Amino acid sequence: MKVVVLVLAALAVTGCGGQKAPGDGRAGETSLEISISLGGKDAPTKLWTLRCPTGGTLPDAASACSRLEGIDEPFAPPPKGVACTEIYGGAEVADVQGTFRDEPVHTRFTRSDGCEIARWNRVRFLFPSS
Repeated sequence: MKVVVLVLAALAVTGCGGQKAPGDGRAGETSLEISISLGGKDAPTKLWTLRCPTGGTLPDAASACSRLEGIDEPFAPPPKGVACTEIYGGAEVADVQGTFRDEPVHTRFTRSDGCEIARWNRVRFLFPSS
């Protein structure tokens, strides 16, 4: 019984393995370059920058920084082995690179299926007028 109490106490102190909740005030630099193409090689490309806590060329950067901080792992790919609906959401492509919470980011967002559309929509505020 003492062992169970000690384990539970240790988990409470470490926060169940040290995992932090979204928006828990994690400090770290965010400096992103966002490139949005409306599809195809000849389609116009929009370029934005985002520097947090606030700055860059992205419209309403302060709001974007705040919203981004509230999302846990906003740049993670869709989970492997998950069935995705075969819905095509459009030819838009967004490339995001730089740093988020001092961690490197280099990812591409598409709207090629249901999982990718959901991923896109989660951070849609980073892709104005797309």
